[in-house]
Amino acid sequence: MSDLTLTKIRLRNGAWEGRITGAPTTGKRPDIRVTYLDQILEEVELIEGGDSSYWDIKITIPQHAIADGVQTFLILDHETDTKLGDFSLIAGEAVSDDLRAEVELLRAELDMLKRAFRRHCLETM
Repeated sequence: MSDLTLTKIRLRNGAWEGRITGAPTTGKRPDIRVTYLDQILEEVELIEGGDSSYWDIKITIPQHAIADGVQTFLILDHETDTKLGDFSLIAGEAVSDDLRAEVELLRAELDMLKRAFRRHCLETM
């Protein structure tokens, strides 16, 4: 279980911004991964806060992810393989209370669980 906590700050100019708290104050950078369509995004910035008690995260949304439908991003603590948060973009014909975002999030979390289960099976053999 991760001690890290993610809080959303804003989404603007094609970037999602948040704050990560709970990291050790040793200055060690948290190992944060952001996935989209089960691929790790490279455009993720972690900036250490002024007093080392928090880290600011900025996720630049790739242009190919801005498309019709629901696009879901998962934010993970790679060290503990724990989901810290997520966000979704809905474009095109959006229906109020759209369940597509929830289904897409469930798919992404199921993929994460499958990877963890496979890793567990390999480690116990």
